Amino acid sequence: MRTLLLTGLGGAGTSTLAAATAVRAARAGSRTLLLTRAAPAPTDVPDLTVALVEPLAGLESLWAAVAGELSAAAPGLGLPPASSVVPLPGSFEPALLARLGRAAAGDEADTVVVDAGPLASGTALVGLPAALRWWLDQALPTRLRMLGAVRTAAVRAGTAKRGPVDVALAAVPGLEQLIAAVDLGDPATTEVRLVAAPRPDAVPALRAAVTALALHGQRPTAVLTRVLPAGEGEWWTRRRAEQDAVLAALAELAPVRRVEETATAPADADELAALLPGEDGPVPAAPLSRVTERADGGRRLVLPLPFARHEGLDLTRWGDDLVVTVAGARRSIRLDALLRRCVVTAGHLADAGTAGARLEVTFTPDPQQWPADLLAAEGSRT
Repeated sequence: MRTLLLTGLGGAGTSTLAAATAVRAARAGSRTLLLTRAAPAPTDVPDLTVALVEPLAGLESLWAAVAGELSAAAPGLGLPPASSVVPLPGSFEPALLARLGRAAAGDEADTVVVDAGPLASGTALVGLPAALRWWLDQALPTRLRMLGAVRTAAVRAGTAKRGPVDVALAAVPGLEQLIAAVDLGDPATTEVRLVAAPRPDAVPALRAAVTALALHGQRPTAVLTRVLPAGEGEWWTRRRAEQDAVLAALAELAPVRRVEETATAPADADELAALLPGEDGPVPAAPLSRVTERADGGRRLVLPLPFARHEGLDLTRWGDDLVVTVAGARRSIRLDALLRRCVVTAGHLADAGTAGARLEVTFTPDPQQWPADLLAAEGSRT
């Protein structure tokens, strides 16, 4: 299943261009599913299915399924009905991820077009599977999972009574399957396209989004931008000059695809399809892979972070993880077996603010965790 994720600045037309992308994909012969939050889209296009993602409805459905089990496990627990459950802010991204998981499990489509909404929502969605994995590992480390498996076996054998904890444990396999099925951080299966109006304030916002996406292993394959049609006069001349300057800056982030502005909103599938220029086939992005290399008596981890700046950049070591915060996003990166036995000695952001910006973290072998002969051999190779 190929996923096309569109996210952009408010008012830039993300939902409209997501619908146009879905129409193009369906007309090219791909079974296409459009996941959107609000925008109307044509439903009479062969091979195109439109699904409106409604977090409240999804929460009510989930609660209705779980509340019965919880009530049976703890009869004295007073639970509200599904119609009274209040959703938490930010529930759209989990609802969207769950819908993606159902699409993958049910083989609903060859291409899924995701209207991910604003930039903050889109970047959060890309990082959500990894974040859920981190929280699951914190809440249920290996030791507790083993104990949970023993308790589940006891409940099935009738030697223990089913309780609320067992209901929670029963949900874990489904969550793990969802995380495994939807890897939005893999450029081989998910393509990210940014949407923006060619105004100066779009440039810093999209640069920050590119940095946040890179932290999660993604890079945008295109910037879709609504451009002015031909016109004359002083206003057009000044506006065109500003637009051209912005387009040049956006081209540093990803290839720019111009979408000419129209006088009215698209009225049908034909007008939607006509919005996008040229072919609209898959454009796989080169992976942004971290690299470990030998350096100065130890190792250096290099993490590409295009356009990252020192402001808002933070680096910590917690257990076997390296935790990086940049551009308002945070990721916990599991170190390999070699680096886990080292200590962090330095961190440096090279070429800050450029397309080649990268975080370089230096590690030195920890004498307490390296055998003396291996430590001596490591030193002899420097």
